[in-house]
Amino acid sequence: MTDGTHASSTRGARTHDAVVVGGGLAGVTAALQLADAGTRVTLLEGRPRLGGLAFSFQRGGLTVDNGQHVYLRCCTAYRWFLERIGGAHLAPVQDRLDVPVLDVGRPGRARLGRLRRTDLPVPLHLAASLATYPHLSLAERVSVGRAALALGRLDPADPALDGIDFATWLTRHGQSQRTVEALWDLVGVATLNATATDASMGLAAMVFKTGLLSDRGAADIGWARVPLGELHDTLATAALEAAGVRVLTSTRVREVARDGLGRWQVRTDTDVLDADAIVLATAQREAHALLPEGALEAPDRLLEIDTAPILNVHVLYDRPVLRRPFFTALGSPVQWVFDRTEASGFADGQYLAVSQSAAQAEIDAPVAELRARYLPELERLLPPARRAKVLDFFVTRERTATFAPTPGVGRLRPGTHTRAAGLYLAGAWTDTGWPATMEGAVRSGFTAAGAALGALGRPHEHPLKETA
Repeated sequence: MTDGTHASSTRGARTHDAVVVGGGLAGVTAALQLADAGTRVTLLEGRPRLGGLAFSFQRGGLTVDNGQHVYLRCCTAYRWFLERIGGAHLAPVQDRLDVPVLDVGRPGRARLGRLRRTDLPVPLHLAASLATYPHLSLAERVSVGRAALALGRLDPADPALDGIDFATWLTRHGQSQRTVEALWDLVGVATLNATATDASMGLAAMVFKTGLLSDRGAADIGWARVPLGELHDTLATAALEAAGVRVLTSTRVREVARDGLGRWQVRTDTDVLDADAIVLATAQREAHALLPEGALEAPDRLLEIDTAPILNVHVLYDRPVLRRPFFTALGSPVQWVFDRTEASGFADGQYLAVSQSAAQAEIDAPVAELRARYLPELERLLPPARRAKVLDFFVTRERTATFAPTPGVGRLRPGTHTRAAGLYLAGAWTDTGWPATMEGAVRSGFTAAGAALGALGRPHEHPLKETA
């Protein structure tokens, strides 16, 4: 953010114009950074709202998130974003990692385990939880410790890791199928949106090394206690406008090109905007369609970055059936279940959101089929649901929720710079080193804005000094 010293250092300098195309987290971040450094910014978004794929909508009297989004304490960029828009208090992080894991797949009664940390230093902070984790045998728990130590020695940026899948590495390091299911995929599917078989080892190493082995509190979980739209649209719009950014929603960009004098122009359905710098912060296919010829050496690589879906099942009960804010399940098609009652404004019972990542097999299933599958499963996991009345059942689908973190995807992800001076790329799919997360999106916005400001000769400081 601009302080008095920074403002005086840029006073009298020529004001440059920047256009940011795309109003997701990457675009909003880039626009804020550009504006805070004294650039005149216009942000263009084709949808009638900001927030990209992390948004809310109205359903009757409810405010519904399209899907459950969480972040970790180690997500320092997204935490900066929340602070910058004035929303950190609305999406707090739990005091310490505590994940209830309910196993209903073995004979006998359902068994509850927990993944928790202590205040001991890494890696001892997880030792007590692992030692008592009931869903693995003693031998399997010992094998997890050995694999974690080996994982801690890896460099996630090593290109060789991007070429193999996580499951192969886990097998080489003595992880049983049960261990993969009850631990590695439990975390990995939710963070990578892929099972170990389909995930790049490089991205998996980044997730587990950063989240579990970098700092004892790194994996503490945060989530919005209000609708996502309040954060990523309402508060984000207010922050942008306060920074002087002109925000134009429902504005589709048709072309990005240079004029006869070599200056950038952005053409919409109704206007032409001149710019000294442009940040394309759209999804990869939209960016490919807008890139001028020659802007990337191999632009069709963007089309090779596949996508992965996320399915969310929403159930409204006439009474409370879950006492915890969330839990995850084993031995069931149900993955993660969150209580969204208060955030949605529901006052007549309890509203649960079931978040299903890597949902390729179910993303197009009819609602009736999903209802027949998931309501009995929730009753199996939550006995009070057997006595409750279902007031509403509906589904939200994001068929292209994230880029697919498949082995080899690293070579396809472009950096922020293009071969066209003044044109930059942003988005979680760019080469951030992170999987497709809100954190990766914000980091890409930092990088694109920093590149543009450097080229414009604008003094600026990376918000995360440790990564500058």
